[in-house]
Amino acid sequence: MTKKLTLLGCAAFLMLSCEEIAPRLNPGSGGNNPTEQQRQVLIEEFTGVRCVNCPAGSDAIQTLKGIYGEQLIAVSIHTGFFAPPYPESTQDFRTPEGASLLSYLGEPLGYPTAVVNRKAFSGETDLQLGQSQWAGFVAEEVALAPQAQVEITKTYNPATRALEAKINLEILENIAENDVRLSVMITEDEVKDTQLTPAGKTNDYLHRHVLRDMMSAYDGEPVAGPLSEGETLTRTFNLTLPQGWDEGHCYIVAFLHHSSGEKSVIQAQEVKVMD
Repeated sequence: MTKKLTLLGCAAFLMLSCEEIAPRLNPGSGGNNPTEQQRQVLIEEFTGVRCVNCPAGSDAIQTLKGIYGEQLIAVSIHTGFFAPPYPESTQDFRTPEGASLLSYLGEPLGYPTAVVNRKAFSGETDLQLGQSQWAGFVAEEVALAPQAQVEITKTYNPATRALEAKINLEILENIAENDVRLSVMITEDEVKDTQLTPAGKTNDYLHRHVLRDMMSAYDGEPVAGPLSEGETLTRTFNLTLPQGWDEGHCYIVAFLHHSSGEKSVIQAQEVKVMD
């Protein structure tokens, strides 16, 4: 298994270096139906419109999504020094939840940076990882068997823009920790706006999987633990989408995770607000 993970991580790193999108190895393998789900990996990228190196990070994540398909769920969090919009920006991607997540998950030394499944990997001093590390650690996490399954059932009313997300959890292995939580995010993909790039500032940059809001608290809603194999739980969340968000490009991201000390993600899932 170690050899397989090493080879997969190296292959992904080479693909990132060449800036090529590889064919999906397992398209559609995530599946919102719990009986179909494999391991779903969450990568939370910290970014900003004033970060000249961040477009390279975004490209790297798109390459990884090309490899892993639905098994890799990406969220881009605009916060920190590089996040304030330009005068010509049409939108401000910053959110209070994003600022809280930066403190909760740890301040990075530089951008682009990302947290993979909120896991403290062996040999690392914190959760934040540089771009060159993403491929190998994503490969490690994808190879693991899921401990739980997450199903999202959504109801959206285009007239009122009211969204309801019902999250169904099925526990596959005993989880001994008491502080297990469920986080629910709303992201928007393919948002055109200003971004600093190595070629200069552009006003039609395509921002991907932008964190727009959270339906839960930034650090998640408590789920009664310990959790036993075979146990099922349901939680419901509601939000009215603000005008200006394109609901056709919005997603619900839900994930079960630890919270006390260890913050690692147990399982994640993503569905579109509108099919």
